[in-house]
Amino acid sequence: MRTEATVRTEAANLAAELAAGVSHAVPIMLGYVVLAMAFGIMAGEAGLTILETIAMSVIVFAGASQFIAAGMFAAAMSPATIILTTFLVNLRHILMSASLAPHLRGLRVHSYALLGWGITDETFALNSTVYRERPRHHWFMYGTNFAAYAAWIAGTVIGVLFGSIVPGIEQLPLGFALPAMFICLLVMQLSDRLLLCAGVLAGGLSLLLGQLLEGNWNIILATILSATIASGWEKWKSSG
Repeated sequence: MRTEATVRTEAANLAAELAAGVSHAVPIMLGYVVLAMAFGIMAGEAGLTILETIAMSVIVFAGASQFIAAGMFAAAMSPATIILTTFLVNLRHILMSASLAPHLRGLRVHSYALLGWGITDETFALNSTVYRERPRHHWFMYGTNFAAYAAWIAGTVIGVLFGSIVPGIEQLPLGFALPAMFICLLVMQLSDRLLLCAGVLAGGLSLLLGQLLEGNWNIILATILSATIASGWEKWKSSG
């Protein structure tokens, strides 16, 4: 039978994991605030209302898809076209979820739903690095995902409410926040030669396929190919 002391200890451990996730997500939060500000400004210029812009960040929470959707909305494209396009852009989330799944076994359905919904490129990169180093409670991932979520909403609100007030803000290179954040997260994962080679291979394949294919299929295919090659190489080396 669980005692009151046991319950308090478990609650303290969960709170510590949640706080650790939030603290690890600080670099992502800083980048998201800036990037979401850019989205808020762009969505306002595309004709979305303040409520619609904020609602998109609250409900969708997918940076690339939101930028694309706002642009397509400005171009007066049909809702079906916008939905299909953003769906294709987000297909990579299937790979991310499959990669994180082995670290999250035995959870309830609602936990899987919340954790899966909160996955972004940046939180995936951070969580996959941390969980590869040592096992963590899934509340750590709650911390990283929802800290990033809060930062994205806050940046959107700032951008859509105050973007038009500050003169010349649309001319600032706010879009550089995304590649800068990706570079930081990539460097965090390059812990050995195999990962370095896999990263270089994925980047090269993505650039090559990007010249041959339309849309974002180059990213998905480059990810699958490089991960398959790196996994096969690792198994071959370990068996040898």
